[in-house]
Amino acid sequence: MTAMSAVCSGTHAQVIVLNGGSSSGKSSIARALQELLPGIWLTFGVDTLIEALPGRGDSMKSGISYHPGGAVTVTEEYTQLEDAWYSALQALSKAGANIILDEVLLAGAKGQQRLVSAFDQSSLLWVGVHCDPGVAEAREAARGDRVPGMARSQATRVHNGVTYDLELDTTARSAEACAQLLAEFIVNRACGDSLCPSMRT
Repeated sequence: MTAMSAVCSGTHAQVIVLNGGSSSGKSSIARALQELLPGIWLTFGVDTLIEALPGRGDSMKSGISYHPGGAVTVTEEYTQLEDAWYSALQALSKAGANIILDEVLLAGAKGQQRLVSAFDQSSLLWVGVHCDPGVAEAREAARGDRVPGMARSQATRVHNGVTYDLELDTTARSAEACAQLLAEFIVNRACGDSLCPSMRT
């Protein structure tokens, strides 16, 4: 049984990975998706981990550094902690929880491989969340809670070398509309409808 058949059969938990840059709309898609998919889905993300760090990620002890222009660097200690975080989420999934993971893979394909190593590959559905850099930058400015430049610097970088099952673009499409497309893709794929193994909308 594939991970996607879980939606129809309810017998196997799965993890949906939403990867995209800051202010691309991932969190809004995740919340909308929770209301559309059968069963109860938990949503976690890199922001969940950062909130738990010293100073909510703003402390020098957090292992994260933010630089002018929006660049983000992390220490080896942070990377090890993130691996432990992934292991905890994998255990939660293995215990039966369905998870939507809101990610920003700064290392692109290398970050994807880390997640594949942490989770059972068969349980992962990869979704790329794209947004025009200028549009993401405008959203970032309106939010006022992000380092200026972060959205533009991450807009394409996080997708470098990453392979997806489905790709969405929030530039001119609402998070709710994207969530609807994703929910339909998941249910159709799970229930055996003939869809392309990978598609972009």
